[in-house]
Amino acid sequence: MEQLIPIVNKLQDVFGAIGQSPIDLPQIVTIGSQSSGKSSVLENVVGKGFLPRGTGIVTRRPLVLQLYNTSNHSIPTSPNAISSSLRNEWGEFLHLPGEKFYSFDEIRDEIVRETDRSTGRNKGISNKSINLKIYSPRVLNLTLVDLPGITKVSVGDQPADIEDQIREMCLHYISNPNAIILAVTAGNTDLANSDALKMARSVDPEGNRTIGVLTKLDLMDPGTDASDMLNNRIIPLRRGYVGVINRGQRDISQRKSIKEGLRKEMEFFKSHPAYRSLQHRCGTTTLAKMLNSILMHHIRDCLPEIKNRITGMMADIQQELDALGTPTGDISRATLGGSLLGLLSKFAASFGNAVDGKGSSADGVEMNELYGGARISYIFNEIFGRSLMMIDPFDGLTDEDIRTAICNANGPRPSLFVPEISFDLLVRRQISRLEQPGLQCIDLVYDELQRMSSQCEPTELQRFPDLRDRMCDTVSNLLRRCVSPTQMMISNLIKVELAYINTSHPDFIGGSRAVAQLMERMSREEGVESSPNPPAAPNKSGVSDGPSTPAADHSEGDYADSLHRGGERDEKGGLMSFIFGGKKDNRRRSSIGGMGSPSNMVKLPQVPDTMRNNEMPTDRERIETEIIKSLIESYFNIVRKNFLDMVPKTIMYFLVNHSKDSIQNELVSELYKENEIADLLRETDDVAQRRRTCAEMRGLLGRALEIVNEVRDFNTFK
Repeated sequence: MEQLIPIVNKLQDVFGAIGQSPIDLPQIVTIGSQSSGKSSVLENVVGKGFLPRGTGIVTRRPLVLQLYNTSNHSIPTSPNAISSSLRNEWGEFLHLPGEKFYSFDEIRDEIVRETDRSTGRNKGISNKSINLKIYSPRVLNLTLVDLPGITKVSVGDQPADIEDQIREMCLHYISNPNAIILAVTAGNTDLANSDALKMARSVDPEGNRTIGVLTKLDLMDPGTDASDMLNNRIIPLRRGYVGVINRGQRDISQRKSIKEGLRKEMEFFKSHPAYRSLQHRCGTTTLAKMLNSILMHHIRDCLPEIKNRITGMMADIQQELDALGTPTGDISRATLGGSLLGLLSKFAASFGNAVDGKGSSADGVEMNELYGGARISYIFNEIFGRSLMMIDPFDGLTDEDIRTAICNANGPRPSLFVPEISFDLLVRRQISRLEQPGLQCIDLVYDELQRMSSQCEPTELQRFPDLRDRMCDTVSNLLRRCVSPTQMMISNLIKVELAYINTSHPDFIGGSRAVAQLMERMSREEGVESSPNPPAAPNKSGVSDGPSTPAADHSEGDYADSLHRGGERDEKGGLMSFIFGGKKDNRRRSSIGGMGSPSNMVKLPQVPDTMRNNEMPTDRERIETEIIKSLIESYFNIVRKNFLDMVPKTIMYFLVNHSKDSIQNELVSELYKENEIADLLRETDDVAQRRRTCAEMRGLLGRALEIVNEVRDFNTFK
């Protein structure tokens, strides 16, 4: 199992080359409050003082520390390495490949320089890690991550939100489900107030991957000890706690070695009565062995999943490389022509299938929303159809407008019948209002076809922006050419309806039925039952009757008889009296003969520039208005029904089907030109760069897979 930790270290190096790790690798993450002794714990594990020291935040970038045990020479060194018998401990930085640091003071200085290069000197922090390998026969194979100490208040020139920045950085690392959390807390403080344990619990509430480290046990008040904490009685953790003693500031100032500090630590725990029986939970050596064992077993459990992730990522990268294809500069002219025809045919077929409902979109959204031709159907039925049915036949037409139209149609004298010309003029006006929704429906379908064409683009087309732009222009021009005849046809549909008002249509209510329905309604309103055979208006009334109306066959004499049977109703100013004029009004008499003296002459007012009807309509005017409204509504519904049926058919024939059938020929005739093929299939620099990046990523993942495959059988470790 000793080979497992070096394997993960190699994976970290591989992914460190691309600046990020696409896989959550097993590692030990160290967190703790500022001045809790976190960095000193890591130095004790290494056995060397190499971390920057000072006041405030010293660790300002994550330090990924990889420890390699060289006692068995399991890690090969470079040919230029100095003999391990002379200098067998050294460090290497990932950002300085091939350079070895045999002085740990120089390692400290390089950490400071690299930190300042990224974050400056203003005490800011950065998520970009520093990767350091340390080779020594005195260390165990480990991978540790040292993070900035948790702080509460910004001081000096630190950013105001320094606490939030550090918290986000720590959470980023410990949220990795494959990370072991090393929560460092000073033993001379209340464990319940530990910032490290609080943060660890937020991502590991059960404490399954958290190890508690208690420092400064030698600084506890006399008569107190950490035995309850070490025995896991205060805040239980599945992996328990380990107590350690670090070098004090005086020891550091006096440059006492860590080796001497570890010796003093061992003597302290052996001589202390509370810790004498807890040797398996005390000391840096115990902590290092525990971390080594835990990390190896953790890697063993995670390695199969890591291998699966790497395999899946390699498949995705290979698929992207296949889509990027071979650089066009390496392809012959004849092959380029075939490639161009293939792309054009693929696009045309995809567009046709999308319209017909036989294909799916490139991003696979067809399971979540309507796609292709189904969206056009939605426009026809749910948008155009519903909107047209919601149009009121009398929108923009008031009763006053109808009265005025009737008066204008009568001319200088009142007519005996409702003038047909008023119905003709008004219904034409309302029918004309249907044209605009039909034209808007064309625009909606045009936009949908444009959207569909962009969704049908082959993934290979992303490599050739010039070809893509030309193809989009060609499709747009084709669709625009199809829009003009479609608009003309929609306008002609309305013109056809306006050319001939067919009052003989079998579904038209006709004048007789309109009058009969009005009389029946008036009878109900007055509380009088209508006659079982209501009189019908004669054909001479000026309003044409439908051929299926029985009243239309009545003779004028029969209608007069029906009027005579009206009796007193007509004499009292009913419907027929208004239609036929009623009795003469004898009040209109000329008094010219009885004019008095000039001083008594009546002077007429000036004629207004704009004349309107009286505000209150007469009974006759109300009846005439209602008849005209019934006729308009009946005929408008007939035309609207025809328009609802013909608009989708027109759009499908002139726009959708024509563009679908013509798109391939259009693309070939416009784009397949011998002298332009090379220019159209020229790749951009970013596509070439993306191909190189993918090839590099594939190589790195292949190397990672080879590293994982060094473990021949995962079951041998279980």
